[in-house]
Amino acid sequence: MPFWELQQQLGIDVDRWLLRQSMPQPYGKAGACHAFEREWVECGHGLGQTRARRECQPEYEDFMECMHRTKLAMRLKTILEQRDKMIKEGKYTPPDYHKGKEEPRP
Repeated sequence: MPFWELQQQLGIDVDRWLLRQSMPQPYGKAGACHAFEREWVECGHGLGQTRARRECQPEYEDFMECMHRTKLAMRLKTILEQRDKMIKEGKYTPPDYHKGKEEPRP
């Protein structure tokens, strides 16, 4: 095969360009979601697109949650709605520093 190990022969790594967290990061530290992306890529490696979508769905969901934080945002919204409901019912009174009132400064 003439194109066998083409990336290695040319001295390039296309995978680093295609993966978001594998790109060079500031200060040389790994990206925040690098581990989740690596798990997802390793799971789907060699399976084919259709089978990988089915079998690697949990890894993909973990990676997307790490990137976008959608479940965390929904959870925070639910907590804030519950807090507002309790304030309306009179079961909870937020402390002064949560009301925007600052302590007097000298």
